[in-house]
Order: sequence, then C-alpha cells, then structure tokens
Amino acid sequence: MNRTRTALLAALTLVAGASGTAFAALPADSGVAAIPCTVDYKVQNQWSTGFTAAVTVTNNGAAKSAWQLKWSYAGNQRVTSAWNAKVTQSGAAVTAANEGYNGQLATGGSVSFGFQGSYSGTNAIPATFTLDGVTCNVDDGGSGGPGGPTDPPPNPSGKVDNPYVGAKGYVNPEWSAKAAAEPGGTRVSNQPTGVWLDRIAAINGVNGGMGLRDHLDEALKQKGSGELYIQLVIYNLPGRDCAALASNGELGPTEIDRYKKEYIDPIAAILADPKYAGLRIVTTIEIDSLPNLVTNVTPRATATPNCDVMKANGNYQKGVGYALNKLGDIANVYNYIDAGHHGWLGWDDNFGPSADMFKTAATTEGATVADVHGFIVNTANYSALKENNFKITDTVNGTSVRQSKWVDWNRYTDELSYAQAMRDKLVSIGFDSKIGMLIDTSRNGWGGTQRPTGPGATTSVDTYVDGGRYDRRIHLGNWCNQAGAGLGERPRANPEPGIDAYVWMKPPGESDGASKEIPNNEGKGFDRMCDPTYTGNPRNNNNMSGALPDAPISGQWFSAQFRQLMQNAYPPLS
Repeated sequence: MNRTRTALLAALTLVAGASGTAFAALPADSGVAAIPCTVDYKVQNQWSTGFTAAVTVTNNGAAKSAWQLKWSYAGNQRVTSAWNAKVTQSGAAVTAANEGYNGQLATGGSVSFGFQGSYSGTNAIPATFTLDGVTCNVDDGGSGGPGGPTDPPPNPSGKVDNPYVGAKGYVNPEWSAKAAAEPGGTRVSNQPTGVWLDRIAAINGVNGGMGLRDHLDEALKQKGSGELYIQLVIYNLPGRDCAALASNGELGPTEIDRYKKEYIDPIAAILADPKYAGLRIVTTIEIDSLPNLVTNVTPRATATPNCDVMKANGNYQKGVGYALNKLGDIANVYNYIDAGHHGWLGWDDNFGPSADMFKTAATTEGATVADVHGFIVNTANYSALKENNFKITDTVNGTSVRQSKWVDWNRYTDELSYAQAMRDKLVSIGFDSKIGMLIDTSRNGWGGTQRPTGPGATTSVDTYVDGGRYDRRIHLGNWCNQAGAGLGERPRANPEPGIDAYVWMKPPGESDGASKEIPNNEGKGFDRMCDPTYTGNPRNNNNMSGALPDAPISGQWFSAQFRQLMQNAYPPLS
C-alpha cells in the first residue's frame, strides 16, 4: 500500500524545503526522460523585511567547468549579500555564478550557495530556474512540454509535492452561477471553491443538484489537456460540530458505522474510479472537529455536553482516521486535515494539545501520518491573513501587545504566522517534513473604508491594536456571517514558505447558519451566535455576535453577505 510521496524516494528523490522543490534525475532505464538539472531553493529564516535562503544545484547533464543559475522573482525581493556564489540582480532577474573554487560541476554533482535578501509583502518562491540556459526541475529541458516548468513531473504513487502547483482549479458550476447572478459577481464567479459533501445524500446530489460524480465529470471537462485540482470538503462526522448548533449534522454521536459504510466508503469508491485518475483531488478532512476535543470539553469553561460525549466515545478520531486511511489509499487524493485557526488554537494550552490530537487521529483506524499531505487553517472563518500594523512582539508604554483585549495572550496575530508555526510543530511531532499548509482566504480580506492604513494610536495597547487591526470583528471568537467582512486573497499556489496555497474552501455567499430558528430536514440547528441580537457566551467572552441579520440555514445562498464580501474585498475587486 502506497499512500504518499514516500514510495517516490526509490526512483525519484524529491527534496522540498520551506519554500522550494527539487527533483533528482531518474535512472536511465526508468522509462522516463532524465531531468537535466535540479534546484532545491529553501528559505531558511524569514522576518518582516528580510530572509536568508540556501540553494543547491544538481547537474545531471555533461560535466561543467563553470556555471550560471538564473531565476526571476514575482515580487520585490532583492538579494543583498551572498556566499559561495557571485550573485547579481537586475530588476526581478537574478544570476548566480560560480566562484573560482567551485566552478567544477560533474555529472550528478551538486553545488550549494546561500544569500540574504529583503522583501515586503509576500516572498513567493521563484517559479523557474535555468542552469546555463537549460530549465531545471522539468523532464523536457524547458521545451514547454506538458505542465510547463512549474508543474512537477508525475511520480509512481501518482502524487506531486504540491497539488496546486501547475494546475488550474475546479470551478463549481452551481456556485459560479449563483455568484454570477449577483451584481458584479462575474468578477469572481470563475474562482475555484470547495465542494462540500455535508451529508450522505450529497454524494449523489440533493434536490436535483450535482453529485460527486457530476462534479468529477465536470472537472474532467474543465481539465482539458492540462492539470486540474478539485477540492472536496469531507464533512459529516457523527455528532458533527459539537460546539456549534448551526452546523450540526445528520449522524448521531454513536453512528460511526454509518459514517464509514454509507459516507466514506462510497466516496472512496468513486474517487478510486480510474476514470478520474488524471485529476488532483484535494480533500479537506472534517473541519471544526478535532480542536473541539481540546477546547470545548470538561474542565474548560467553554465545555459543552456534546463535546464531552464525542471525546469520551472517540468517534471524531475514529472517523477522521478512517477517512484518512481510505482516501489516502487513492494515488491522486491529497488529504489535508483541518487545524482550526489562530483565534481558536493560538494559545499555549490549545496549540500543542491540538497538534497531538491531530496525530492521534492520523494514527487511528489504520491511518498513518503518511496519509496526511498537509493541513488547512481558517476554513470558513474570518481571521486576517497577515496583520501588518502590529506584531506580537510589540509593546506600548511597556505593555505587550499580547496583553491587549483583542490578542488576549494569544501567541499569534494572524493566520499566516499561525499556519507556519503549526506546520513546524506538526513536523516536530512526527508528520512528514514536506507537509504543506492551506489557508482559507475566502472571507478574511477585511477591506473597504474600514480598513486601517497604519497602526493605531499609542495611547494604550488597546488603542494601538484596535486602531490598526484589519480584522474588524467584535471578538476573535465570532464566527457566524460576520458583518463587515470581505473577500480575501484570490486562490494561488505557493504564496509563502510552507504554504501550499491560498484557497477559497468556503464558497463565498454560502451562509454559516440561520439568524433565527428555521425548520429543515438537514439536521441543522439554530445557534445564537448567528443571531445579531445575541450578547455572547464564554467562547466569545460574552460579546455581541457580530452576525448579519436575515441569514438562511448554513450552506444556503446568502445574497446580502455575498454583496458585502465583494464590496469589502481586499485586495479590492477591479
């Protein structure tokens, strides 16, 4: 059984650093064209204005007595100093040439150098490297073959290091039609979003809508001759969302066998159909589940009886483990486990225990850590991607930002820093060092007229943080149909070190929950956190809910919310 990139190592060595990939040549008799050269580009350290990087070049062609490696940056990165290579830069184009002592580069030989650079905004990895004019990391020598230079070559297990690289995303026609029908909605209706399988009936389609096979068949049409990823949200655990009534599910706390046999098994059977082997299928495994077993159980003040039940019976861990095992067996399926968000798990007593809980689930019901391709944060949430106007290390009049009411002793101010730290923690406890993170940016843009342009006043630590923060929620614990939210970064691959992609896993415009009780046959209850008149509970420190009025039940189209998200988008819509 081969569920991950592990088996690749026997024939194709894949080296992935914090922000780069490298491929070693296949043996001459492997039946696959040799890769002429490989480049492993790693960001070793990064801070707010700069970074250091290490680069290793392997030559699989004829021996060289001198060499030049070239690449171009997509952003404003500037190389400021280098060692073991002569590095020059003109605009975005960078050239690294050998020193006098390391020009010899034998066939199969490698050479390494490093440098320090500056940047602002994002620090995306270069897409293409050339060694003496030959494109590296592709098996066609840069001739423009299938997938192009940023598309990793296939491997025997059917998996690539990052399923988002070199691939376009599946556009759900049902969501796209609703988005396009809104005034100005065509500006975003072509974006890839997650397909939510939130009940057994969704596998075959609900009320005449598209089922899983329908989506996969449509994905094949959209794929054409290139690569395409399709994102599925696996979301139907027994006793689902034990702390949030708005998204309760159809299965009772003890119905783990139904979950396995009637939900996961049919999904796995469809995904394993050879017809779909050419798709990159990304599965987001059971959002808002495992963290509840850490934060919302006795003796926590935020405990709920439902979460205590689910921790005691172990069916969250069993369900997640079973899903990982079954879906991870499929060569073109990439499992990403939900890892909450910084405003939920960013505190010391939540962060480490949650990582441990993820590992427990990933080693249950036949699953192993090898079944996990990565993790996703901020799914269906609103936490800002990056707060630029204050840092966790800032102080105001001697008082730490961590002591502000907004941060409230959290270790992180935003999702990017949290995601990167969580990745490091997960690797440290035994997950593959190549795991990547996804960040759901569908509703965390926080733009419009309310977006601060600089830090707040230094009158106090609270005026400093509140005046400068992009996230305009009343409290970090507010999660339902938040007023003032906007679309965030558009989906794209490799935006930051350790981040596989920014994604819109939550389709913008789909409600988080009803603002009043609405009878339904989907098992979805009424959660007061979706009621704009609600004055809160311990999970949001007894603040107002911040929810929009007149919302339908979760998953249904909420036109007013979608229009607000477009209006407040950041980056703004053109």
